[in-house]
Amino acid sequence: MGKTLAEKILSAKSGTDARAGDIVMAKPDFVMSHDNSAAIAKHFYKIGLPKVAIPEKIVIILDHVVPPSSVEYAENHKFIRQFVREQGIKHFYDINKGICHQVFTEEGFALPGTLALGSDSHTTTYGAVGAFSAGIGRTEMASIWATGELWMKVPQTIKIIIKGKLPEGVYAKDVVLHIIGTIGADGATYRAVEFTGPVVEGFSIASRMVLSNMAAEMGAKAGYVEPDEKTLEFLQGRAKKEFELVKSDPDAEYEKVLEFDISELTPQIAAPHTVDNVKPIAELEGLEFNQGLIGTCTNGRVEDLEIAAKILKGRKVHPNVRLLVFAASWKQYIEALKKGIMETLAEAGAIVMNPGCGPCLGAHEGVIASGERALSTSNRNFKGRMGSKEGEIYLASPATVAASAIEGKITDPRKYL
Repeated sequence: MGKTLAEKILSAKSGTDARAGDIVMAKPDFVMSHDNSAAIAKHFYKIGLPKVAIPEKIVIILDHVVPPSSVEYAENHKFIRQFVREQGIKHFYDINKGICHQVFTEEGFALPGTLALGSDSHTTTYGAVGAFSAGIGRTEMASIWATGELWMKVPQTIKIIIKGKLPEGVYAKDVVLHIIGTIGADGATYRAVEFTGPVVEGFSIASRMVLSNMAAEMGAKAGYVEPDEKTLEFLQGRAKKEFELVKSDPDAEYEKVLEFDISELTPQIAAPHTVDNVKPIAELEGLEFNQGLIGTCTNGRVEDLEIAAKILKGRKVHPNVRLLVFAASWKQYIEALKKGIMETLAEAGAIVMNPGCGPCLGAHEGVIASGERALSTSNRNFKGRMGSKEGEIYLASPATVAASAIEGKITDPRKYL
């Protein structure tokens, strides 16, 4: 019997013949943390060791509250910078780089056939280039800093085949919301999810990142797309180390295989207060909202910003809506700037912010008040995620948010395409 990509990578990184259900001691290629690195460092020091074991594998990216919005956050960043210097950590990205998952990927740490672990649930994003990437806890990260390894259970794999022709006005975000709405927020708990099929093959790396990022919202430990020529082209000149293209064997054993034909799919929206409360846009059209958010680690790449700009070009954001734009990284921001995308968005009345997590986690730069509604391209909509627990969050594609921002109410983007 052949092996899945998950079984192959965890076998290689543990030096064992690992199968789903096995417990292995695996050595990751890179480990990522962000503003929570200060808390991880405190756990690390409790272990009693003066120096981390793997400084060359540690990647720290400040992104959650950048620039710091309070003295407390400023002190947190200061502590992290000191820790980085004292420990000789080479891969440190300060507040001028962007959101951790985008930076980790575009800087070449996310690679096919590698094991990447991060102290953030959306570490699953790196599966877009064929890595096995998973979120872990802070104490687990501290133990990796100390030992260079971590025990892991090899997950069963669910294969999701996406076929059909992608309709106009429907994007990767709509597709993955539809899948989550079908299988549920716990439909892939501690499973690896393999996204495949002709639609996935046609997706750009940016769109594949939407799938793998949102895999966390169906409970998955990892979500990935098998690497192909698009992957190699994306990684050319950016890979931080040598890598191997790892794919599932033709006779690999999957826990289940699910097929989705998206030929008739319409724009989708996740309504409060769970990501799997997904509805076709027709059911929510006309609902007024107060704040739009385009960006985050889910949909903040040039591809996403460009879609929004095409819809907003020559039009204005509704006076009752605050439209915030957060590019996923400064590289994405600069590219969008050079293409005139940011100018178009700003002229339409959007508020263009610095790359970072900001309102997505309800930290700063645009939290919502009680009774307000947000329409966001981010990945979570539980109570209090973006500010007040008395607010509501709806999740949608950049196209849907842009079109809705024009009318001040949830609007089908297809009328503007």
